Amino acid sequence: MNSLYVIKIGGNIIDDPAELESFLKDFSQLEGYKILVHGGGKIATKLAKDLGIESELIEGRRVTDAESLKVVAMVYAGLINKNIVASLQSNNCNAIGLAGADGNIIQAVKRPLKTIADGRQIDYGFVGDLDDSSVDSEAIHKLLNAGFVPVFSAITHDGQGQLLNTNADTIASVIAVSMSGYYQTSLVYCFEKNGVLRDVDDETSIIKSIDPVKYKELKEDGVIHSGMIPKLDNAFEAISKGLNEVCIGRADALPELKQKTFGTRLKSKE
Repeated sequence: MNSLYVIKIGGNIIDDPAELESFLKDFSQLEGYKILVHGGGKIATKLAKDLGIESELIEGRRVTDAESLKVVAMVYAGLINKNIVASLQSNNCNAIGLAGADGNIIQAVKRPLKTIADGRQIDYGFVGDLDDSSVDSEAIHKLLNAGFVPVFSAITHDGQGQLLNTNADTIASVIAVSMSGYYQTSLVYCFEKNGVLRDVDDETSIIKSIDPVKYKELKEDGVIHSGMIPKLDNAFEAISKGLNEVCIGRADALPELKQKTFGTRLKSKE
């Protein structure tokens, strides 16, 4: 079975033109089948502010109303996605930019109202949620076999004509799981840290490999805590559904990916 890397980059890379250019050059040189998923960075937030559209967060989650959706769709699926594709083409990487509506590749469900502790109902607006059946893996498989490198933005659709804003980490995870029937698939999260760290203030304290047993121990000892827990919970859930591994590390360390020295590797067992 051939290998496939599904690589997700965050806003910290997108917001730095030099870092993004360097990452895309490294990504272009990565041999074999690969998919890139990107978030949005600060561009959409700035544009929304310039247009007088206020951003709203509820329990740390962004609300996407009708006006905000126009902005994120333009920026994520338009400006950012096409600039990334153009840069990859300049590096001889035959990329194709996609949102979920293209080819009906990713179909989401609008997030339902959520009832919070005081009984109020929260509406997150035009936010899309995914499940294991959301991705048309056969369509992606055909694109890969045709020599294209898919580049996905964080915009999906509901199949009824409505675009939806969807978490890029989730998109990457669901795509990776869906492709595991065709390829030996690894999911790679590129961010600003060297990997999962024993000490967040010490970049040299990388935990090189974590399996479910070690993960449980690290949580009990308080080494892994707070916002890292849901990220790793999702990663291990993806592994349980057929992924080869999940890798977490710095974007500028991407050339180390195939040398098995990149960041932290999460696996089903040691």
